Amino acid sequence: MGKEVYILGIDQSTAGTKALIFDAAGAVVSRCDKPHEQKISSAGWVSHDPEAIYQNTLAACDGTIKKAGLDPALIIGIGISNQRETALVWDRKSLRPVYDAVVWQCARGQAVCDRLVSQGDEIRQRTGLRLSPYFSAAKIAWILENTGNRGNKNLCAGTVDSWLVHKLTGSFKTDYSNASRTQLFNIRTLSWDEHICDLFGIEQEILAEVCDSNALFGRTNLEGLLPKPVPVHAAIGDSHGALFGQGCVKKGLAKATYGTGSSVMINSGGVPVFCHSIVTSLAWGINGKVDYVLEGNINYSGAVINWLVEDMGLISSAKEAGALAAAANPEDSSYLVPAFSGLGAPYWKADARACLSGMSRTTGRAEIVKAAEESIAYQIADVIQAAREEGGITLRELRADGGATKDTYLMQFQSDILNLPLLVSGQEELSAIGAARMAGMALGVYDSSLHNTMKRRRYSPVMETAERERRIAGWHEAVAKIV
Repeated sequence: MGKEVYILGIDQSTAGTKALIFDAAGAVVSRCDKPHEQKISSAGWVSHDPEAIYQNTLAACDGTIKKAGLDPALIIGIGISNQRETALVWDRKSLRPVYDAVVWQCARGQAVCDRLVSQGDEIRQRTGLRLSPYFSAAKIAWILENTGNRGNKNLCAGTVDSWLVHKLTGSFKTDYSNASRTQLFNIRTLSWDEHICDLFGIEQEILAEVCDSNALFGRTNLEGLLPKPVPVHAAIGDSHGALFGQGCVKKGLAKATYGTGSSVMINSGGVPVFCHSIVTSLAWGINGKVDYVLEGNINYSGAVINWLVEDMGLISSAKEAGALAAAANPEDSSYLVPAFSGLGAPYWKADARACLSGMSRTTGRAEIVKAAEESIAYQIADVIQAAREEGGITLRELRADGGATKDTYLMQFQSDILNLPLLVSGQEELSAIGAARMAGMALGVYDSSLHNTMKRRRYSPVMETAERERRIAGWHEAVAKIV
C-alpha cells in the first residue's frame, strides 16, 4: 500500500471526544478535542447527553481533518476507543435515545444490584465481574425500569462504542472488550448470557452483535466529511486500547495508566484466569482469537495530587509534587491511604475512609506530599501483587502511561516498590493509538512491528530489599486501620 494514506482514531472519553489522524508510519499528524457537559444531579448521579457526544465526535473529526490540511480522500479507515461501562438505550428505528447515558462513575443502579446480592457469586463466575452498579448491566436495567421500557424489544441498549457505530454506520455492533464490561456477557462461552440478562430484566434482543475488536463494524463518510464511506475497522474500550497501544499483546505483559484513577491491566493470554480480588475481562478479539486480562481499578491516583492542590492548598500545581516529595525526609513514616470514595481493587471496601497515619512532630508539608505521591505507587503494587499471588502471573516489567508518568519521583518509587523495571511511554493518547493501530493493521497499513517502535523511558529498581519490605509492611498496616 502506498505511503500517502491515513487512519483516523476517535477516542470518546469521559470528559470529551478526541479525534487524531495517524500517518502510514503511525505518527500523529493532527488532533482535535471537544469536551462535553458532565451532568451531575443533586443526588450525585452522573449523565451525558448521547446526541452531544455524537455531534462532538463529528466536530472533532472535522477539526482534526482541517488541522491536518490533507485531502480527506486519503483517510482510508477509522478506529474507535470509548469510555467503558457508560450505558445508554435508544430507539432501534429513529436512533433517538430514550434517556441520557448513565456514566460509569454513577452508582444509581445500586438498588438493582441489591436485589441480586444472593446471585453475586454466580454472576462473577459467568461474567468475571463483581456485582456492582459500576458495570453497564445495572445502568441499563435502571434506564429501562425508570422510562417504562422494560420488555420493549424495539430498543437498542449498549455502551458508547455501539451507539457511535450505529449512528455512523447503521450497524448495531460492539466488540468483545466492551461486551465483557457490561456484566451481561459470559466470558467462557463468549456470548450474551441469557440467565444473567434475565436476572437484570434485560432482553437479549436489544443487545448488540458482538464482534472481534478489529472486525469491520460498518462504513461511514462521517456525514459528508469524507468523500466516500470508509470502514470502521476497530472498536475497543479505552483501557483495552491503551493495552494494545502499549504493545501488551502477549501473556504476562502489563500496563498501568496513571489518570484521575488508575487501570492496571495484565494480559493473561487465551484462557481466563480468575482471582478473588481483581476482575477478569476480555482484552480483545482479533481475527477470531480472544485474549483475556486481569484488571484492577483504583479510584484515587492522580486525583490524590489534585486533592493536594485544590482542597489542601499544599502545592499550587501538580508539577510541584515530585520535587517536593524528593526533598522530604526519607525517614518519615507517614502513610496516606486515599480512600476518599472507598478502596477499589484489591480491597473492595466502598465504605472505607481516607486516613493519614504514622506522622511525627517533624512531619511537614513535604512529607505529606511524599505520602500522597507514594500512595499511588502502593495501590498499583497491591493490584500487581494480587495478580502474582492469586493468578500465578509473572511479570518482567510494567509499562506506564498517563499524565503522572512525567513525575520522575513517582516513577522511580513505583519501580522500587514493585521491584520491576518500569517503562514509561513517550507517547500520549494510548487509547486512540491502540484503536487506530488495530484498524490500520486490519487494513494492511501497519504490521505488528509497530509495537516495537515506541520510545520509552526506563526506570530500574534501586531500593534495597529490606527497605522495600519495611515500607510495604508500613503501608499494609496503614490500610488495615480502615478496612
